[in-house]
Amino acid sequence: MSIRVGHAPGEHITVTAPGGTEILRYVYRPDPDPFESRKPYAHPVRTLAGRTVTGYRPSDHRWHKGLQMTASHLSGQNFWGGNSYVHGEGYLALPERVGSMRHDGFDALTATDDRCAVTENLTWVAHGGAQWARERRGLLVHSVDEDAGAWALDWSIHLTNLRTEPLRFGSPTTAGRELAGYTGLQWRGPRDFTGGRVLAPGTDAGAAELMGGQGPWLAFTAEHDEVDAHSTLVFAHAPENLDERTAIHPSHWFVRAEPIPSVAFSWAFFEEFELPPGESFAYRYRIVVADGAWDRDRIGAHLAALPW
Repeated sequence: MSIRVGHAPGEHITVTAPGGTEILRYVYRPDPDPFESRKPYAHPVRTLAGRTVTGYRPSDHRWHKGLQMTASHLSGQNFWGGNSYVHGEGYLALPERVGSMRHDGFDALTATDDRCAVTENLTWVAHGGAQWARERRGLLVHSVDEDAGAWALDWSIHLTNLRTEPLRFGSPTTAGRELAGYTGLQWRGPRDFTGGRVLAPGTDAGAAELMGGQGPWLAFTAEHDEVDAHSTLVFAHAPENLDERTAIHPSHWFVRAEPIPSVAFSWAFFEEFELPPGESFAYRYRIVVADGAWDRDRIGAHLAALPW
């Protein structure tokens, strides 16, 4: 048996594992509410056993939608959605600062027995309609392993500045809010992941200690409501992301287990960086979605067996 790919034009793409579970739904239909920053997202994301491991429009942050590419502070605009952080004033509802990511079409949508590859073109549009950046996004579903109870999603971004001035990437922390450096590819977990266990290689530190740290991977494991089961998500950097010779800016982890479960590959946690006019940057990320409560040794061995 092989994975199956479905496409509802103008709506979404789905990937179904050989066992019949829809493991990924990538929605590119524009959201109805511009304040939530209209942009594509992946939800629901499920394990091979059918456990949902993403949250969608939770009551605390309606603009959190599964797994999505974001930019919380970008040259005065908010491509994250919702309230904008202003130093000295806190979070404010400023709809005139909220931008969007427009789906422009797919260059590729291919499927073989064991993988699905998507190449998408998007435009980052500031509030008011100015086109600020062009993105080429890649999604690759692969390594569906029923024996291990896991599969992998690779998510890549190649972003080009369309403006005649630099794009300045930052976060609430660069704007003055301590330890709130969220931006970049962001995962929001379901409500039952609240208080889950966070793991990183070579340390027993938990979520609070790992906030703002660096490393090749981070994992989040939790027990579900309703069913007697755990799930584990592993967030991993491609090697070049952490290489100062190739990365445009150092990456740090944004991670919380409480009061909300969330992880982001933050590309501007502590310091802003600029992307000059006409220039580009690129990052690649991997998310392993697994059934069970994996430990560090199992995570490390599984990642080592998945070449980039």
